[in-house]
Amino acid sequence: MNPQMPGTPKKNLMLFGGRAYPELTEEVAKHLNVTVTPQQAYDFANGEIFVRFEESVRGCDAFVIQSHTNPINQWLMEQLIMVDALKRASAKRITVIMPFYPYSRQDKKHRGREPISARLVADLFKTAGADRLVSVDLHTAQIQGFFDGPVDHLWAMPLLADHIRGKYAGHEITVVSPDSGRTKLAEKWADTLGGAPIAFIHKTRDPLRPNEVVSNRVVGKVEGRLCIVIDDMVDTGGTIAGAVKQLLGEGAADVVIAATHGILSGPATERLANCGAREVVFTDTLPIPAEKRFPQMTVLSIAPLLARVIQEVFEDGSVTSLFDGNA
Repeated sequence: MNPQMPGTPKKNLMLFGGRAYPELTEEVAKHLNVTVTPQQAYDFANGEIFVRFEESVRGCDAFVIQSHTNPINQWLMEQLIMVDALKRASAKRITVIMPFYPYSRQDKKHRGREPISARLVADLFKTAGADRLVSVDLHTAQIQGFFDGPVDHLWAMPLLADHIRGKYAGHEITVVSPDSGRTKLAEKWADTLGGAPIAFIHKTRDPLRPNEVVSNRVVGKVEGRLCIVIDDMVDTGGTIAGAVKQLLGEGAADVVIAATHGILSGPATERLANCGAREVVFTDTLPIPAEKRFPQMTVLSIAPLLARVIQEVFEDGSVTSLFDGNA
């Protein structure tokens, strides 16, 4: 018997992209062999955003991609408005693709009278009409519980680790966490790289001074070894650049930085280019323009991973292998 009964509407995948990073949306579209749905999107004189889709979206399975780069508030608002427009136009299911989850560092209260902005972002998307969220390497796993619905937490580690394995085969590797809070991630990396030893940098941070860290000492064996410093994001680059210098000072043979999200605010590019790292590897969850790149930087495409999860969600398949780090 043909499962497609007469009169049953055919499933229809439609891809939508915000203005923050259209190149990523186009690359995902190529992997899916679909076209990005055309839309009008512009800002009014006072900064308000207008979005209108130029094709019918009724009954479709909608996937909305936005890269939350600077100015992050503008692109967050634009994606919310896109979701609202899709909901009001009778899209059947709306999946929000945010490779970098905005406000992810504000996931708990450190002191009184502080917001939990990561939860607020989840609530905003639920209110706008999102049915599902997809993100890559959340700053903390608890963010998955902030959204009232399915959340697919993808891992970029296999992509980054494959690059490291291929380029540095034969080296004696130590995986280094830039602080004690990333040791679990370092352990996953160590397993992926064939049981490499791990080390971490003990550091202190002043909660009253954001983006400023004082590194203390290296814990673990790094002398004469290729150190892979791993993290989920690099913002101003102070922590990671300080870690590289400290590792080289402790006798590391070479240092490679591997991180998923290259936020690269302010002096980050200069710090990373001059810290002594042999290579700095990012994915393109966030756009890294030419002026922020330097010879030691490698940028890997996240589009194949996003396309795979979109295909699995659309076909009601399993995405477990994509977000448990075993893809």
